[in-house]
Amino acid sequence: MATKTSSAELSQRALAKHRKRFLRFFPEGFKDQRHIDWEVTYKMIAHDLWVELLSEKQYQALLRGRNYGEIVNRALRVEAKTNFLFSFEKMALRDGVKTREGAKTFSEGLFQLLHEGGSLRERFVQWIVSVGELPRKKSRVLSWPVLTLFPFIAQPTKHIIMKPTAMQNAAFELGYDLDYSSKPNFHTYERLLHLSELIKVELADLNPRKHLDTQSFLYVIGSAEYERLSSEG
Repeated sequence: MATKTSSAELSQRALAKHRKRFLRFFPEGFKDQRHIDWEVTYKMIAHDLWVELLSEKQYQALLRGRNYGEIVNRALRVEAKTNFLFSFEKMALRDGVKTREGAKTFSEGLFQLLHEGGSLRERFVQWIVSVGELPRKKSRVLSWPVLTLFPFIAQPTKHIIMKPTAMQNAAFELGYDLDYSSKPNFHTYERLLHLSELIKVELADLNPRKHLDTQSFLYVIGSAEYERLSSEG
Protein backbone atom coordinates (compact mmCIF):
# COMPACT_ATOMS: atom_id res chain seq x y z
CA MET A 1 0.00 0.00 0.00
CA ALA A 2 1.47 3.33 -1.02
CA THR A 3 0.14 5.35 1.90
CA LYS A 4 2.85 5.96 4.50
CA THR A 5 2.18 5.45 8.17
CA SER A 6 2.26 8.52 10.36
CA SER A 7 1.52 8.58 14.08
CA ALA A 8 0.36 12.19 13.61
CA GLU A 9 -2.86 10.77 12.16
CA LEU A 10 -3.80 9.32 15.54
CA SER A 11 -4.54 10.99 18.85
CA GLN A 12 -1.75 9.72 21.08
CA ARG A 13 -3.78 10.52 24.17
CA ALA A 14 -6.73 8.50 22.91
CA LEU A 15 -4.46 5.67 21.83
CA ALA A 16 -2.87 5.49 25.30
CA LYS A 17 -6.34 5.43 26.89
CA HIS A 18 -7.57 2.62 24.68
CA ARG A 19 -4.35 0.66 25.00
CA LYS A 20 -4.82 0.77 28.78
CA ARG A 21 -8.46 -0.30 28.38
CA PHE A 22 -7.49 -3.15 26.04
CA LEU A 23 -4.96 -4.40 28.59
CA ARG A 24 -7.62 -4.36 31.30
CA PHE A 25 -9.55 -6.88 29.23
CA PHE A 26 -6.43 -8.77 28.15
CA PRO A 27 -3.54 -8.20 30.61
CA GLU A 28 -1.08 -10.18 28.49
CA GLY A 29 -2.03 -8.30 25.34
CA PHE A 30 -2.58 -10.20 22.12
CA LYS A 31 -1.10 -13.35 23.64
CA ASP A 32 -3.58 -13.30 26.52
CA GLN A 33 -5.55 -16.54 26.58
CA ARG A 34 -8.85 -14.70 26.90
CA HIS A 35 -8.00 -12.63 23.84
CA ILE A 36 -7.16 -15.81 21.95
CA ASP A 37 -10.41 -17.45 23.09
CA TRP A 38 -12.63 -14.47 22.37
CA GLU A 39 -11.07 -12.89 19.30
CA VAL A 40 -8.60 -15.22 17.61
CA THR A 41 -9.62 -18.86 17.74
CA TYR A 42 -12.77 -18.68 15.61
CA LYS A 43 -11.00 -16.57 12.99
CA MET A 44 -8.12 -19.03 12.76
CA ILE A 45 -10.51 -21.98 12.58
CA ALA A 46 -12.19 -20.27 9.63
CA HIS A 47 -8.84 -19.39 8.03
CA ASP A 48 -7.51 -22.93 8.41
CA LEU A 49 -10.70 -24.32 6.90
CA TRP A 50 -10.33 -21.88 3.98
CA VAL A 51 -6.79 -23.11 3.36
CA GLU A 52 -8.01 -26.71 3.54
CA LEU A 53 -10.94 -26.21 1.18
CA LEU A 54 -9.97 -23.33 -1.09
CA SER A 55 -6.20 -23.07 -1.35
CA GLU A 56 -5.12 -21.26 -4.50
CA LYS A 57 -4.40 -24.57 -6.25
CA GLN A 58 -7.77 -26.11 -5.31
CA TYR A 59 -9.65 -22.90 -6.10
CA GLN A 60 -8.02 -22.65 -9.52
CA ALA A 61 -8.80 -26.28 -10.32
CA LEU A 62 -12.45 -25.81 -9.38
CA LEU A 63 -12.63 -22.69 -11.56
CA ARG A 64 -11.12 -24.51 -14.51
CA GLY A 65 -13.71 -27.23 -14.06
CA ARG A 66 -16.44 -24.57 -13.82
CA ASN A 67 -17.46 -26.02 -10.46
CA TYR A 68 -18.80 -22.69 -9.25
CA GLY A 69 -21.41 -24.26 -7.00
CA GLU A 70 -18.74 -26.22 -5.16
CA ILE A 71 -16.63 -23.09 -4.66
CA VAL A 72 -19.65 -21.33 -3.18
CA ASN A 73 -20.52 -24.28 -0.95
CA ARG A 74 -16.98 -24.34 0.42
CA ALA A 75 -16.90 -20.57 0.93
CA LEU A 76 -20.21 -20.69 2.81
CA ARG A 77 -18.89 -23.48 5.04
CA VAL A 78 -16.06 -21.16 6.01
CA GLU A 79 -18.40 -18.21 6.58
CA ALA A 80 -20.49 -20.37 8.93
CA LYS A 81 -17.48 -20.63 11.26
CA THR A 82 -17.55 -16.86 11.86
CA ASN A 83 -19.96 -14.39 13.46
CA PHE A 84 -19.28 -11.43 11.20
CA LEU A 85 -22.54 -11.36 9.22
CA PHE A 86 -26.00 -10.50 10.46
CA SER A 87 -28.75 -12.97 9.59
CA PHE A 88 -30.11 -10.76 6.80
CA GLU A 89 -26.61 -10.51 5.29
CA LYS A 90 -26.20 -14.29 5.42
CA MET A 91 -29.56 -14.70 3.69
CA ALA A 92 -28.75 -12.10 1.04
CA LEU A 93 -25.40 -13.76 0.34
CA ARG A 94 -26.93 -17.20 0.00
CA ASP A 95 -29.66 -15.88 -2.27
CA GLY A 96 -27.05 -14.08 -4.36
CA VAL A 97 -24.96 -17.18 -5.06
CA LYS A 98 -27.82 -19.66 -5.40
CA THR A 99 -28.00 -19.49 -9.20
CA ARG A 100 -25.18 -20.74 -11.42
CA GLU A 101 -24.60 -17.24 -12.77
CA GLY A 102 -24.40 -15.78 -9.27
CA ALA A 103 -22.01 -18.51 -8.16
CA LYS A 104 -19.84 -17.87 -11.24
CA THR A 105 -19.72 -14.12 -10.63
CA PHE A 106 -18.82 -14.61 -6.97
CA SER A 107 -16.22 -17.31 -7.61
CA GLU A 108 -14.39 -15.53 -10.41
CA GLY A 109 -14.49 -12.14 -8.69
CA LEU A 110 -13.09 -13.42 -5.40
CA PHE A 111 -10.33 -15.43 -7.09
CA GLN A 112 -9.26 -12.35 -9.03
CA LEU A 113 -9.03 -10.32 -5.82
CA LEU A 114 -7.06 -12.96 -3.94
CA HIS A 115 -4.76 -14.42 -6.56
CA GLU A 116 -4.51 -12.47 -9.80
CA GLY A 117 -2.17 -9.64 -10.74
CA GLY A 118 -2.82 -5.93 -10.88
CA SER A 119 -3.00 -3.32 -8.16
CA LEU A 120 -5.07 -3.87 -5.04
CA ARG A 121 -7.19 -0.90 -6.08
CA GLU A 122 -8.05 -2.47 -9.44
CA ARG A 123 -8.78 -5.88 -7.96
CA PHE A 124 -10.84 -4.53 -5.05
CA VAL A 125 -12.93 -2.29 -7.30
CA GLN A 126 -13.67 -5.25 -9.55
CA TRP A 127 -14.65 -7.29 -6.49
CA ILE A 128 -17.10 -4.53 -5.53
CA VAL A 129 -18.58 -4.75 -9.02
CA SER A 130 -18.85 -8.54 -8.80
CA VAL A 131 -20.65 -8.53 -5.44
CA GLY A 132 -22.87 -5.70 -6.63
CA GLU A 133 -23.94 -7.80 -9.62
CA LEU A 134 -25.11 -10.76 -7.53
CA PRO A 135 -28.86 -11.45 -7.77
CA ARG A 136 -30.93 -9.80 -5.05
CA LYS A 137 -34.17 -11.01 -3.52
CA LYS A 138 -34.82 -8.95 -0.38
CA SER A 139 -31.71 -7.39 1.15
CA ARG A 140 -28.86 -6.15 -1.05
CA VAL A 141 -25.82 -8.39 -1.11
CA LEU A 142 -23.29 -5.58 -1.40
CA SER A 143 -22.44 -4.59 2.15
CA TRP A 144 -19.09 -3.92 3.78
CA PRO A 145 -19.10 -7.11 5.90
CA VAL A 146 -20.02 -9.39 2.97
CA LEU A 147 -17.45 -7.68 0.77
CA THR A 148 -14.56 -7.90 3.22
CA LEU A 149 -15.21 -11.12 5.16
CA PHE A 150 -13.81 -13.59 2.64
CA PRO A 151 -10.61 -11.66 1.81
CA PHE A 152 -9.92 -11.21 5.54
CA ILE A 153 -10.43 -14.88 6.37
CA ALA A 154 -8.47 -16.06 3.32
CA GLN A 155 -5.56 -13.61 3.65
CA PRO A 156 -5.54 -11.93 7.08
CA THR A 157 -2.06 -10.48 6.51
CA LYS A 158 -3.31 -8.59 3.45
CA HIS A 159 -6.97 -7.81 4.17
CA ILE A 160 -9.19 -6.65 7.01
CA ILE A 161 -12.92 -6.89 7.63
CA MET A 162 -15.00 -3.73 7.80
CA LYS A 163 -17.67 -3.88 10.48
CA PRO A 164 -19.00 -0.38 9.84
CA THR A 165 -20.26 0.75 13.24
CA ALA A 166 -17.33 -0.62 15.21
CA MET A 167 -14.69 0.65 12.79
CA GLN A 168 -16.27 4.09 12.54
CA ASN A 169 -16.45 4.33 16.33
CA ALA A 170 -12.84 3.20 16.70
CA ALA A 171 -11.59 5.68 14.10
CA PHE A 172 -13.53 8.51 15.73
CA GLU A 173 -12.18 7.62 19.17
CA LEU A 174 -8.62 7.66 17.83
CA GLY A 175 -9.08 10.93 15.96
CA TYR A 176 -8.51 9.19 12.64
CA ASP A 177 -10.22 10.22 9.40
CA LEU A 178 -11.64 6.99 8.01
CA ASP A 179 -13.51 8.93 5.31
CA TYR A 180 -16.29 6.37 5.68
CA SER A 181 -19.02 5.85 3.13
CA SER A 182 -21.80 3.29 3.49
CA LYS A 183 -21.34 2.62 -0.22
CA PRO A 184 -18.33 0.30 -0.48
CA ASN A 185 -15.37 1.92 -2.20
CA PHE A 186 -11.62 1.38 -2.34
CA HIS A 187 -10.64 4.68 -0.71
CA THR A 188 -12.45 3.90 2.55
CA TYR A 189 -11.06 0.37 2.53
CA GLU A 190 -7.55 1.70 1.96
CA ARG A 191 -8.01 4.08 4.90
CA LEU A 192 -9.03 1.17 7.13
CA LEU A 193 -5.97 -0.83 6.05
CA HIS A 194 -3.85 2.22 6.81
CA LEU A 195 -5.41 2.58 10.27
CA SER A 196 -4.59 -1.07 10.91
CA GLU A 197 -0.99 -0.44 9.86
CA LEU A 198 -0.77 2.51 12.22
CA ILE A 199 -2.03 0.39 15.11
CA LYS A 200 0.57 -2.27 14.31
CA VAL A 201 3.32 0.37 14.48
CA GLU A 202 2.00 2.04 17.64
CA LEU A 203 1.54 -1.25 19.50
CA ALA A 204 4.74 -2.84 18.21
CA ASP A 205 5.85 -3.79 21.71
CA LEU A 206 2.78 -6.04 22.00
CA ASN A 207 3.68 -7.81 18.72
CA PRO A 208 0.30 -7.58 16.98
CA ARG A 209 -0.24 -9.55 13.80
CA LYS A 210 -1.76 -7.52 11.02
CA HIS A 211 -4.58 -7.48 10.37
CA LEU A 212 -5.72 -10.21 12.74
CA ASP A 213 -4.78 -8.59 16.06
CA THR A 214 -5.10 -5.01 14.89
CA GLN A 215 -8.68 -5.68 13.82
CA SER A 216 -9.52 -7.04 17.26
CA PHE A 217 -7.92 -4.01 18.93
CA LEU A 218 -10.08 -1.70 16.83
CA TYR A 219 -13.13 -3.84 17.54
CA VAL A 220 -12.54 -3.63 21.27
CA ILE A 221 -12.47 0.16 20.95
CA GLY A 222 -15.52 0.48 18.74
CA SER A 223 -17.97 -2.29 19.55
CA ALA A 224 -21.01 -1.97 21.76
CA GLU A 225 -20.19 -5.42 23.16
CA TYR A 226 -16.97 -4.25 24.79
CA GLU A 227 -18.58 -0.98 25.83
CA ARG A 228 -21.11 -3.01 27.83
CA LEU A 229 -18.35 -5.09 29.35
CA SER A 230 -16.54 -1.91 30.37
CA SER A 231 -19.63 -0.49 32.07
CA GLU A 232 -20.26 -3.78 33.84
CA GLY A 233 -16.69 -3.84 35.07
